[in-house]
Amino acid sequence: MPPPAVFQTVAAFSRRLLIAPETAPDDHRLRPLLSLSLSPPPPPPPPSEVLKEKDAKVAPLTHKEEVGRATWMLLHTIAAQFPDEPTRQQKRDAKELMALISRLYPCKECADHFKEVLKANPVQAGSQAEFSQWMCYVHNVVNRSLGKTIFPCQRVNARWGKLDCPERSCDLEGANDIMPNR
Repeated sequence: MPPPAVFQTVAAFSRRLLIAPETAPDDHRLRPLLSLSLSPPPPPPPPSEVLKEKDAKVAPLTHKEEVGRATWMLLHTIAAQFPDEPTRQQKRDAKELMALISRLYPCKECADHFKEVLKANPVQAGSQAEFSQWMCYVHNVVNRSLGKTIFPCQRVNARWGKLDCPERSCDLEGANDIMPNR
């Protein structure tokens, strides 16, 4: 008895199926429509814009340093924009932000150190000036522990001054495109 038609179709198809060797031919006309390989595909080449260490002019920053600088920039900017006469909720929010950072910061060693700094130096957020000075002071506490330069806190407003925009018009770039009711 001859095999059923479905088996004949599968047999004919499987004769055209190629189990790909480790290196496939470069000529696209010789490539099968479907190929199977037992080895994983090679990793993609790195992007061309990635610098090789030997090509770099300066030593690259570590991820830890980049996150630290970005975090301090954000915190100093928040302090600079803090209201001169904050509400009770804004004062609580400033304290909670510092507590959250001490719990969620991606570097555990840094987060634990920041918890200690906060315990010894509770958040002072009675006004923009007080919060900015406190932020500068605790940043200097961290810098001292790392053997880094101390920033003169009397210059904090010159460095991190208020943004030049009326209240509520300093939306995040593009936020209104996503949330039009803001």
